Amino acid sequence: MKFILDDSGEGHAIQRYDQGEVTVSEVVYRESCIVLPERIISPWRPDNFLDLKSEDFSFLAELAPEIIILGTGARQRFPHLGLTEPLMQRRIGLEVMDTAAACRTYNILMAEGRRVAAALFMI
Repeated sequence: MKFILDDSGEGHAIQRYDQGEVTVSEVVYRESCIVLPERIISPWRPDNFLDLKSEDFSFLAELAPEIIILGTGARQRFPHLGLTEPLMQRRIGLEVMDTAAACRTYNILMAEGRRVAAALFMI
């Protein structure tokens, strides 16, 4: 699923998502990753949604976004509320959706100039 034709240079835009991979600024990622307007972190420690730990949300909180879009793979799954405590402590928003929707949402928020992070699982 292609999202945009090119990267405007205003930050890392997600150009394409296919099940199992995401293309950001002309680079294909096949492992879990975090996309921020100014950088990409790949691989991100949890390989899949079931590997999520509180420490992973602490790491995301340290990045200091205003909102995190969690793409949970081909289907939407919600993390245990206790795992997200580090985000709540810092008043960082969390939206959970399947990875295709997370990619689209990230692009919209990034284009609006929001401080957003997309934490994406490919499977």
